[in-house]
Amino acid sequence: MSNTLVRSDLFMHSPRQDAEKVAPGIHRKLLGYDSDLMLVKVWFDKGAVGEVHAHPHTQTAYVVEGKFEVYVDGRTEVLEAGGCFFVPSGAEHGAVCLEEGILLDIFTPARMDFLGQDEGW
Repeated sequence: MSNTLVRSDLFMHSPRQDAEKVAPGIHRKLLGYDSDLMLVKVWFDKGAVGEVHAHPHTQTAYVVEGKFEVYVDGRTEVLEAGGCFFVPSGAEHGAVCLEEGILLDIFTPARMDFLGQDEGW
């Protein structure tokens, strides 16, 4: 991982129109972050798929609204607003949006790849 220090603005807003399209039906807005921690707001259209993948970051996600079928490390569960899931470092995970929704993803360390920087892994 790069030794370059990064940090977001101290205050930010997250309207969907400012979000980056990252996959069909999925938009993402980076919120507060530094090299060690990152908060990301992710909007999903109904039927959008967060493909199964893995990364070295530890992640937790909170369902702000909507309904998601979430897969983590061999287990699948349906979560609605107020639900949460934890992804250990290296665990495969993904989600299917069953009803239009929003997730708040928290990563440690920060996803430098989301900032366009090589993480070296």
